[in-house]
Amino acid sequence: MRLRLVPQKTSFDFFKRAKLWLGISALMMVVGVASFLLQGLNFGIDFRGGTTLRTEASETVDVGAYRDAISPLGLGDVSITEVFDPTFEEDQHVAMIRIQAQDDGEAISGDMVETLKVSLDAVAPGIKFVSVESVGPKVSGELITTAIYAVALAIGAVLVYIWLRFEWQFALGAVAALVHDVVLTIGVFSELQIKFDLAIIAALLTIVGYSLNDTVVVFDRVRENLRRYKKKDLAEVLNISINETLSRTVMTSVTTLLALISLYVLGGDVIRGFVFAMIWGVLVGTYSSVFVASTILLKLGVKRDWSKQANTTGNQFSNIDA
Repeated sequence: MRLRLVPQKTSFDFFKRAKLWLGISALMMVVGVASFLLQGLNFGIDFRGGTTLRTEASETVDVGAYRDAISPLGLGDVSITEVFDPTFEEDQHVAMIRIQAQDDGEAISGDMVETLKVSLDAVAPGIKFVSVESVGPKVSGELITTAIYAVALAIGAVLVYIWLRFEWQFALGAVAALVHDVVLTIGVFSELQIKFDLAIIAALLTIVGYSLNDTVVVFDRVRENLRRYKKKDLAEVLNISINETLSRTVMTSVTTLLALISLYVLGGDVIRGFVFAMIWGVLVGTYSSVFVASTILLKLGVKRDWSKQANTTGNQFSNIDA
């Protein structure tokens, strides 16, 4: 007996409460924007500037022990990452320690570097600081600007791609869903004051790609069904299309979430923020591809004089191309 998360044939009416879903999305976006404007984001070292130390020791790097040794110094946000390289000697263990900018200056003082070395020497005897570098607010500001450009360009590219592939109504629906996903993700990071660093930007771009993939699958089926059911109204065609792809949408999301939840529980602190963003992004991306993108497409309407013939051969996803 095969396990099915969704019945083989469904006939849900996804637009019966369309105003309610759009209202919930709009309310959540308002809350996210308000939180961002009122309390901002808890920027990590990447965006706030600070000091980066590269350490080298003969002892194996124990991130937990390093963190316990540094915590009593009260240096604020500290990130510790073990560095692997095939060229390293067998007894060469390298770590990268990043410390946030301090209130009395961009970098930690020379005395504090010595204090830090003494503390770490207790857990890794003979530890050496191979390099000590500082990142100032100017560089951090440039990173913020670059990150904004990256997300904006990704969404702009999606707008052009969907417009060329479908029609402008599809493009606006897809982009609205992507903006919805990005705003809600930034909003939850602002509301919960979770550390926001470059890894979260990578997660945002991944969420954009994931959500777009879901939306394109639905839109492809909508386009196919618009040719097949020329007498049915648009809402009915959209419902048929979403129901036909619902099993694929749910299965993809559930299997992705299973992997992400495992990473969140077992992956450690270094990637926990990134994984949290991905989990949240998969949830809102799945929701938006069904309830936001399609609803906006319904409101905008589409042309019904498709000239190409429908290809009805193969399995239910055989017509989905790049």
